[in-house]
Amino acid sequence: MTAENQTSFSSTNKSGVAAEKPPVILVHGAFASGFVWGHVAAKLQGAGHEVVTIDLPGRPANPMTPDKVSLDLYRDMVVTALDNIKRPAIVVGHSFAGIVIAAAAEKSPDKIKTLVFVAAYLPHDGDSLLSLAQQDHDAKIGPHLQIDKEKGIAVVEYTARAELFANDGPEPLKAKLPSLILDEPVTPLVTPVNVTDARFGRVDRVYVHTTMDQVISPAFQAKMVDRTPVRKSVTLATGHLPFLTDAEGLAQAIGSATE
Repeated sequence: MTAENQTSFSSTNKSGVAAEKPPVILVHGAFASGFVWGHVAAKLQGAGHEVVTIDLPGRPANPMTPDKVSLDLYRDMVVTALDNIKRPAIVVGHSFAGIVIAAAAEKSPDKIKTLVFVAAYLPHDGDSLLSLAQQDHDAKIGPHLQIDKEKGIAVVEYTARAELFANDGPEPLKAKLPSLILDEPVTPLVTPVNVTDARFGRVDRVYVHTTMDQVISPAFQAKMVDRTPVRKSVTLATGHLPFLTDAEGLAQAIGSATE
């Protein structure tokens, strides 16, 4: 998903009030860019949070060829954002970014107040998006996912995109969505993440479940939470993109994550 004039890091402070609430770092998932968080970021900023929205390497706002992109680069971009904020933050990861924020927590656990997994992969040590997706027998994306080995990208079948990602969305959104989905560098998707109980395991975790999800099925979301418990779960009656179909509900879930 793309947006003009998007920077790889964008941060907004609301004078006075923002200092009283934890900052929030928003990390998009695969086939997307930071643009997707626009409505949620605005609501969080309005509630008094400093918000940092990240565009991971390989997006139009942070260009890089697929062969140069890695899970370590994704992780380090989140860690750099944490370093810049200089106080513990709520770090939110959508979908594949659950793996990214877990990796960031392993590297910098003391800089994170709470991890929020939004319809996201919640990994064990050695898991990758590929290994987890292969366990999700109720997900519907598999038959519509194509790997272009020569270009090093994963591509979602154009005609399937609207129903896969926004089956709960209004028709105008479904009409626009297919052209906004990006091709995704493959390497980070197949790279195992390294996490330990001593570091990632001690970071506070919240999970936002999406009950109509066709990309990461509700059953598999529940299975991941069962095997890697979280302090708090929130449930939204949406498909895979709640930031587009229930921005208010998702912003409330993120804003209350530390409660």
